[in-house]
Amino acid sequence: MLRLLILSLVVPLLSAASEVKLSLADLPGRVAAHHPGLRAARLAIDEARGRETASGRRSNPELGFEFKHDDRFREGAMGFSFDQRFPLTARLRLEKQVSALEVKTAELEVAEQQRGLTEEVLLVAVKLLSLDRQRELRKEQVELAQKLADFAVKRAESGEMSALDAAQAQIDAQRAILDERLLDAERTTLIGQLRPLLGIPASDGVVIIGALPDMMMPEAKDWSKRPDFQLAKLKEKLAASQIDLARAGKWQDVSAGVFVEGERTEDEPGGLRRTPFAGVRLSVPLPIWNKNEGAVQTATASAQRAALETKALAQHIAQEMAAAREQMTAQLKLADETRTRLLPLVVQQTENLQKAFEQGQADLVALLRAREQALQLEAAGIAATREFHLARVRYESANGFTH
Repeated sequence: MLRLLILSLVVPLLSAASEVKLSLADLPGRVAAHHPGLRAARLAIDEARGRETASGRRSNPELGFEFKHDDRFREGAMGFSFDQRFPLTARLRLEKQVSALEVKTAELEVAEQQRGLTEEVLLVAVKLLSLDRQRELRKEQVELAQKLADFAVKRAESGEMSALDAAQAQIDAQRAILDERLLDAERTTLIGQLRPLLGIPASDGVVIIGALPDMMMPEAKDWSKRPDFQLAKLKEKLAASQIDLARAGKWQDVSAGVFVEGERTEDEPGGLRRTPFAGVRLSVPLPIWNKNEGAVQTATASAQRAALETKALAQHIAQEMAAAREQMTAQLKLADETRTRLLPLVVQQTENLQKAFEQGQADLVALLRAREQALQLEAAGIAATREFHLARVRYESANGFTH
């Protein structure tokens, strides 16, 4: 019995899911270290480095052997040869240069993927923190609505209030509870989106600790270090190198070698005679039929396309940053007007109506309407804060999250 009791206490503790607690500042590092897609993408860098190691090398030399004889095995010849191919152009150096650029390209592609994932996870985290603030507000609203409903029921039982008004207060309290449950369901959805981005198992929980920072306009930054823009510039350079490589491909490698041969012949009446030979040979392919024009044309078009894509990306980034700053400015103004001007007035009016209602000097409908207005304004302030920080995340992402 004692063993069963111990097992019944220990097993649930061992099987209980763990909970990962992270702040907003922890999220970029967590994405970089644990996102499975990024871990797989980094292998592309190793692949590119492997190609760089193999590039720019001469072809292996060729060792040849030849033996021939007549049907009586009296006359014949045997020879050895050694041949090596050499490029006439700077093809090997260009191949090495291109492969080195491909390594940098792979690194920037991974960095760009990480930037996109970091933006995605921060957007979800901002929504989650904002939703938690909404849930706190809704919880306060539920408690207040329940107190008001209980108070209305007592007033109705004593004949001081209409039973219809009391029923309306109870309906309002139940609606607040339903809204709270809807927010809980939305939070579950956001947590489900957050887990795979952070590399957290489905059995574990995740909590974003802390709160959203103060609403302050970020300083303008230099976005030229953004990974996708650097990648576009690098592709321009890579395309130019590929043009040179294609032009160098017009001339194929020259083959040079040495050989040693021995020949045995039968010379009447002297008999068998052995004659040694040694020499060199050179083979030069001529670019008559294939001058590699197609590869040059393709590489030239790719270089032109890369230059246009870089210009288009620069315009897109500038527009993205401008739109994000406009959204932040608008939401900052909206939040300030809501919280400093409108909300205090509505809160004061609601408190006055609450006291008047408790003293029988105001009806329930007016109080419910005032409470609804206060809730809407508070929710509007939370929404403005959320939209500001979502725009801020997009702005920081447009800058490449540079500091």
